[in-house]
Amino acid sequence: MKDGHAHLNDNAQAIVDRMIAEAERLGIGYARGSLGEHLIDAGAKFPGSLDAGLKIVEICTGGLATVSTSLDRAFARWPLSIEVRSSQPVLACLASQYAGWQLTHEKYFAMGSGPVRALARVEPLFSELEYREPDAASSVVVLETDRPPPTALVEKVAKAAGLTPDALTFVFAPTQSLAGCVQIAGRVLEVALHKAHDLKFPLEAIVDGIGRAPIPAPHPDFLTAMGRTNDAIIYGGLVQLFVRGSAEDARDLAANLSSVTSRDYGQPFSQIFKAFNGDFYAIDPMLFSPAEVIVTAIDTGDTFRHGATNAAMLEQSLG
Repeated sequence: MKDGHAHLNDNAQAIVDRMIAEAERLGIGYARGSLGEHLIDAGAKFPGSLDAGLKIVEICTGGLATVSTSLDRAFARWPLSIEVRSSQPVLACLASQYAGWQLTHEKYFAMGSGPVRALARVEPLFSELEYREPDAASSVVVLETDRPPPTALVEKVAKAAGLTPDALTFVFAPTQSLAGCVQIAGRVLEVALHKAHDLKFPLEAIVDGIGRAPIPAPHPDFLTAMGRTNDAIIYGGLVQLFVRGSAEDARDLAANLSSVTSRDYGQPFSQIFKAFNGDFYAIDPMLFSPAEVIVTAIDTGDTFRHGATNAAMLEQSLG
């Protein structure tokens, strides 16, 4: 979509407005920062909730995804699952949801995601995405952290997005929170899109997608919580992509897209992280993908499947 009719930021703002109106029900806190920026605490000083996490996933995807939860017995101790589906997965996942904007200032560090990225366009990825967001009156930033951003970062984001600080909303929730667990597991479709991009599969050929992943129980220890949320996708995620093109291209994508193709597959993520001495970027990037993938070539009617969910590894992750 080249003309910006998806309106990622307008969609997200509407969701933010509903969150603020339902703050008590969602267990979230709302405040204004020193520059007038809007702040939503979804799991730091406020408890947050499953519903708050679902709203964050909707914000992250710029309102272009349908998000829901369900209970099933596929994994004995991981019964709660999130499902994310989008008929514009490239825009929803790569132009908005992907946490690709590194926001740092002194001791503060967070990865920014959400539709503000489509306004700022500071990441190399946007040189490949033809989408242009129309003029937006406001924007939303999602941060996986337990603190609101410092003033310097608010100013940086505002400048990059071409907005005043009071037109920005920062939604934050730490990994250890309930909403944090939901929003990270809700990236199951996004990681598939990102890996497809890394595999050089043409993004314009991906026309629809759906993903499901179990939502882990939150844990107060950051490393444990991070391990569980990554394992939810790496060992429990299932994604189906609908693509245009040849059956051979769809087959090759399926064969290379699941996490089992990674050299680092086979241990709980927390152990992998420790093995690399806490260097996140030393881990094989091909690991960050769903456990099982289905790719359907809609031009030929062929469907290809690769990988498998790994219940034993999920059990090990929970300890």
